[in-house]
Amino acid sequence: MAESGVVVIDKPADWTSHDVVAKTRGLARTRRVGHAGTLDPMATGVLVLGIEKGTKLLGHLTLTEKAYEGTVRLGLTTNTDDAEGEPRERVDASGVTDEAVHAVVATLTGEIMQVPPQVSAIKVNGERAYKSAREGREVALKARPVTIATFAVTDIRRAADEAGAFVDVDVSIVCSSGTYIRSLARDMGADLGVGGHLTALRRTRVGPYDLTQAHTLDELAKEFTQVPLAQAVAVAFPVRTLTEEETRRVRNGNRIDPSGLGSGPIGLFAPDGRVIALAENRRDHMKPLVVFEPA
Repeated sequence: MAESGVVVIDKPADWTSHDVVAKTRGLARTRRVGHAGTLDPMATGVLVLGIEKGTKLLGHLTLTEKAYEGTVRLGLTTNTDDAEGEPRERVDASGVTDEAVHAVVATLTGEIMQVPPQVSAIKVNGERAYKSAREGREVALKARPVTIATFAVTDIRRAADEAGAFVDVDVSIVCSSGTYIRSLARDMGADLGVGGHLTALRRTRVGPYDLTQAHTLDELAKEFTQVPLAQAVAVAFPVRTLTEEETRRVRNGNRIDPSGLGSGPIGLFAPDGRVIALAENRRDHMKPLVVFEPA
């Protein structure tokens, strides 16, 4: 059975995140496997999984910055805002200039309000939005604040069919957790007056974990490779080394004096290098959030 830690997977297309978790459970020979944020079946790239005690990290890793590369097709909308959905309105995009594309991307950069897609898992009146969408019912989803730190156009290509021209825009995006890339594609098309949807998506980074650390499922089947728990905490969070007395207190779930390492989470390590907990700073104390080695 695999030890506690993190596995960084390069998710293949047409696999759900649950499929990857199920496969990894078999490879790691443990049921205690979870993911730090899903990827749609169409998408590929970085999917961070926690193994054993590493699952306790996942709720905190979901709050980190993420990076993507994708392609937006202007001139066609779908009911899911991506290529897996059913086509809706088709509009000739031949009049969309490169300058207009760059201008719209600029308006969608920075701190923006974003309406999630109809097929999101957000609950409205106790029901997931995607369930309503499957039944042909649209629900009113509230716009939410997200941060698009980088929104770069890397290529613009043009294609045509009997109904007119498409414009395919390759983009590179760095954004806050909770951002929907398909919503950016939808809004790009709407702002340009021709509609749009996402045709390809690859996640290249989740927090400190990127594609250089990722393994395919085939590679993991040959040799199961993971990031040990202590290393996973050290690369993702600020680190504080405790005294023996502080270690004892934290293992018992007690508060200790605050540190100057920001609000948190902060990785707490024993003098011998063992990772003990994640904690956050309050005004006059530090409080454990997750204890990996309780007393």
